[in-house]
Amino acid sequence: MRAPETNPDPHQIALRALVWTLAEQDRAQRLLDTTGLDPDDLRARAGEPAVLSAVLGFLENYEPDLLACAEDIGESPNAIVAARAALDPEYYE
Repeated sequence: MRAPETNPDPHQIALRALVWTLAEQDRAQRLLDTTGLDPDDLRARAGEPAVLSAVLGFLENYEPDLLACAEDIGESPNAIVAARAALDPEYYE
């Protein structure tokens, strides 16, 4: 019998994706450069939906990172995209 599928929490996916992104210095710097955040802002606002959405958008915009992140955090790329849509539904309107 298959285990029932669950809908992963978009905040948890985004936080795990953020940790993954920050684990590599060059990638972390690209995130800061792309979003305009500085390290202090990122630390202070890391739990905000807008910031988490920006992190996921950063990954969406570079497919190799999206695929690598998805594999490393144990989620599908579609789950990461869906998490962004849940965090920032207006982006997809």
